Amino acid sequence: MWVKPEPVSVSGGALWVSERRNPFFTLQSRRGRGGGLTGLLVGTLDVVLDSRVPPYRILLQTESQVNWTIATSSSRKEITEHWDWLEANLLQTVAIFDNDEDILTFVRGKIEGLVAEVDQWQQQEDSVAFREAELRMRRQFAMPPEEKLVNYYSCSLWRGRVPRQGWIYLSVNHLCFQSLPLGREVSLVVPWAEVTQLEKNSTLLFPESVCVSTRHTQHFFSMFLNVTETFRLMEQLANMAMRQMLDQTRPDQNFSLESSIKPRRSLKNVSVLKRDLDARAKNERYRAMFRLTQDEQLDGHTDCTLWTPFSKKHVVGQLFISTNYVCFSSRDEELCQLIIPLREVSIVEKAESSSVLPCPVSISTNKKMNFLFANLKDRDFLVQRISDFLQRTPDGSKSPSCLFGVPAESPSDCRGRHFHPGLATFSHSLLELYHRGDDEDHKATKEKMKEEAWNIHFSEFGRGVCMYRTSRTRELVLKGIPDTLRGELWMLFSGAQNQMVSHVGYYGDLVEQAMGRCSLATDEIERDLHRSMPEHRAFQNETGIAALRRVLTAYAHRNPSIGYCQAMNIVTSVLLLFCSEEQAFWLLVALCERMLPDYYNTRVVGALVDQGVFEDLTEDFLPALHTHMKDLGVMSTISLSWFLTLFLSVMSFSSAVVLLDAFFYEGVKVTFQVALAVLHENMDALLSCSDEGEAMTVLGRYLDNITNSQTETPPTPHEDDPPPQIDIYDLMKKSYEMFGTLRSDVIEQMRFKQRLKVIQSLEDTANRSVVRAMMTESAFMIEELYELYCLFKSQHRAGCYWGSSSSAAERYDPSLPYLEQYRIDPAQFSHMFSALAPWTCSSHSLILSARLFRLLDQNQDGLINFKEFISGLSGMYHGDLTNKLKLLFKLHLPPAFCPEEAESALEATDVLTKDQQQETSCSPENKEEVTSGEDEVGEEGVSEVKDYKYYLRKFTEENQPQTENIKDLPHMNQEQFIELCKTLYNMFSEDPSEQQLYHAIATVSSLLLHMGEIGKKFTHRRGHEQAPPSLPAPPPEQDRPSVQASPPEQALPTLPTPSPEQAPPSLQASPPEQAPPTMMSKPKGEASSSSPIGSSPLQHEVIADSLPIGGKARRRSGELDVDWSITFQQVLASMLTETPLVDYFEKKRNIQVKMEAFKVKQSHDLQ
Repeated sequence: MWVKPEPVSVSGGALWVSERRNPFFTLQSRRGRGGGLTGLLVGTLDVVLDSRVPPYRILLQTESQVNWTIATSSSRKEITEHWDWLEANLLQTVAIFDNDEDILTFVRGKIEGLVAEVDQWQQQEDSVAFREAELRMRRQFAMPPEEKLVNYYSCSLWRGRVPRQGWIYLSVNHLCFQSLPLGREVSLVVPWAEVTQLEKNSTLLFPESVCVSTRHTQHFFSMFLNVTETFRLMEQLANMAMRQMLDQTRPDQNFSLESSIKPRRSLKNVSVLKRDLDARAKNERYRAMFRLTQDEQLDGHTDCTLWTPFSKKHVVGQLFISTNYVCFSSRDEELCQLIIPLREVSIVEKAESSSVLPCPVSISTNKKMNFLFANLKDRDFLVQRISDFLQRTPDGSKSPSCLFGVPAESPSDCRGRHFHPGLATFSHSLLELYHRGDDEDHKATKEKMKEEAWNIHFSEFGRGVCMYRTSRTRELVLKGIPDTLRGELWMLFSGAQNQMVSHVGYYGDLVEQAMGRCSLATDEIERDLHRSMPEHRAFQNETGIAALRRVLTAYAHRNPSIGYCQAMNIVTSVLLLFCSEEQAFWLLVALCERMLPDYYNTRVVGALVDQGVFEDLTEDFLPALHTHMKDLGVMSTISLSWFLTLFLSVMSFSSAVVLLDAFFYEGVKVTFQVALAVLHENMDALLSCSDEGEAMTVLGRYLDNITNSQTETPPTPHEDDPPPQIDIYDLMKKSYEMFGTLRSDVIEQMRFKQRLKVIQSLEDTANRSVVRAMMTESAFMIEELYELYCLFKSQHRAGCYWGSSSSAAERYDPSLPYLEQYRIDPAQFSHMFSALAPWTCSSHSLILSARLFRLLDQNQDGLINFKEFISGLSGMYHGDLTNKLKLLFKLHLPPAFCPEEAESALEATDVLTKDQQQETSCSPENKEEVTSGEDEVGEEGVSEVKDYKYYLRKFTEENQPQTENIKDLPHMNQEQFIELCKTLYNMFSEDPSEQQLYHAIATVSSLLLHMGEIGKKFTHRRGHEQAPPSLPAPPPEQDRPSVQASPPEQALPTLPTPSPEQAPPSLQASPPEQAPPTMMSKPKGEASSSSPIGSSPLQHEVIADSLPIGGKARRRSGELDVDWSITFQQVLASMLTETPLVDYFEKKRNIQVKMEAFKVKQSHDLQ
């Protein structure tokens, strides 16, 4: 095969024999290829040197002592083909060149192009294999095309003590396993959203296994070729699912391909999504290591050495290059770390190479700092890559100064703005404006000593973003940062400085957009403003309060998903004491979005996750105390209050800021170290506590007595003889000595484990809340409601995975109550209705489910929530006979019933659609609104009063529980009645009492037909006597449709009948003279009640004229029987006369059986 040209020495050709030669190329074979003593010696030498050299090669010859290998092969046929290709395609072209350098350049370029083509072809072959695996997964588990496979591995699934060998498929939303066709077939599908725990362990029973736990079961997978890679991918996919449940985003929104990270070689059987996940993981580690913004994309990294002028030696580490930064980290993390923003870079050049500094690269900054990297493998490519990024970086001289207090806008440009340079907090911290004078002399000396120590450090290690960060930097941080430098160093260590410099004017614009707007977040902010450090002078006046208001309001406007959370005011007030207003804002951004993710939201998920991490750490480091504290129930109480406010609410201010110094430098590990140290110092006292209150008193007393030895803040005593004071610096030192082995990557791993538990626990809590809320509104048992809600959410989740009709944001609204947040569309509702509804209508189920969906969708947004879903399902299962029949009756009336659904020769036309709109506008529900609107047009002076009273009355009516009277139900016309009969016939087709039910419904149908015909006579007579006052007069006779009132014996429609062997003889409607006597004695009021509906011309559009008519004659096509109608009371009374129908609708049905069958069906569909 063709290989990338590599130099070989001419003197090393003793083991090779030239078989073919021309002026430019040589084909050689390995000595001893044919066997014999020479072959034995060469083979022995290869074994000793552990070299696997192909027996054939082709060299490009040069006049120097170095030749170039361009092809190798293990077969003579392949190497001969390569030789023939060279002679046919390159030999004549190469002969034109005059020197070896041109020949070498041309041949190298040509061969490298061939290698690239081979790699691309190989990658295409691999992608074909991957596509086949993806198609196999979709076919085996019935996955839609939207479900993307990430990767697949060979492994074993343990069933008891027997392993089942097969393939595990890891897709975006599911974990799937399919055993090989050997023995008993095993299939498994686990959605990532249902995973509660992922563990990689090694036991005698399950060696090198991965345990996947859900709420109900555990699955063990083992015998992976690379268990670490597989487990890491599982973690990423599960974490994405948890993030989706937390943020309610579509999975495909999480995949934005990292095009900046290109694999240097083709990866076998790896999808684009897998490469994207790998690139994303590298990006996240890179950003976390150097505290960079979320949009920073890593381009690549390489090994190198960095010359450190402060120690006069080379430090081994890795160089990272991204779109806006060049970063370095030593192998020993504490030895050296460096961040160089490209906006600060002035020159990037190759330095002179030597034996001491091989392949060096020099980077110079605008502040005259120079950084020297050496031992770079591909120096030319590296310099070119940095230069490319540098050209796309804005000119550093045009960017705002990194020094604090330099206004970005002139005061004249900011007049009338809420945030402008004229504000005291624009360039100064509150501590500078409201410093305490009484203890100034005491602190001056110590503050000056700390400032001097930091100035010395700056002169040796640099100042600003490009400062060398070493173990000596951490030592200075732990000794305390002076107040004058605290804001600058907090911005520097947290990475907020880079974000502020790259977003000039962003905060000011945000303040202008946010101020003056009212929302729930602004109301909460106003309520907490005066509770933020009220003891400090800075927040006893409007200057400090106004600055705090602007920062919190601007962040709530920037991040509406968080808005405002309690404890943010405490943290922000401390930031404002040491930083300017804009700096405090960007520090708050760094805290909420990077350093403490998900802490400050409505469910404080991040704090709950870290609470679980703290409990695990306590169990590891202090096992005896952990058991006792867990029994007392103290762990959750203390950890939330400590972590949410970063100890600011439980320690004195002067002590807590020392902890903040270390937190901004080292991250969240500091809070865990200090919390563990506090528990360790109080271990004996806590072990002797007998209840939660006593333990809280012990810890509260200890924290109250933590002081800063460099200040005069006295502790608050609990008794006459207070316990001794604890210096915060001693506590920090002990925390590093005892628990300094904690690493950030270990904490992140523990966070992932706890995040699964916390989010699933929150989901379970939300489920229980929904079930409790629905217990009063439905007759289902609590277990049934819980199962139904889980099934409903699974359908919603499937819509978020694969739905195209509406996005996840449209389906999920977190501002609504829990039982109204999740919603499904008509297709998903139809799927659930067909499986769970007690009324099985075979092929008619789709039509019936569509009608029920329209009936339940009260706001007509094309989605229904769980509350609406249960209201319909509960009526079918637990309603009495009247309620069930009423629901069935309403399913065949508008809005549930659409005329287009009827099998009529008169299809829906534009005229009918227009009539339907007119009927809706003139319906009884809208009459009051129309009348009100007409009244309002009359008198302008009274319109406002009428509007107010009208909407107030409507609001009161909507909030009052309304009971629907069966007398208020609209009448059912002929077409709707025929559809009702069709539904009943389909409903009874699979019932054991099928024949009895057919006879019963035939009798009832015949009876109702006679009722409608007799009622039509009264309607027709009443309509000629007088027109209804509330409806417009009927049009002239010549303008009305051709509708003739047939005699009773000609007006009876023939109902759809079952098959000959099933159809009862009573299906044929009897003549009017054979009607029951009760029909002839119908009260006059009953007949006249249908007069307005029957005489309304708006009814023309809902009665099909092509219905088959029984009797001696049939109605002509195009004619409509507008007078025929029946009431619900008539339907109910008729149904009650037939015992089989009464028994059918009063029969108790078990939804649990339906739910189990539905879950089994779902499992089979996926398997």
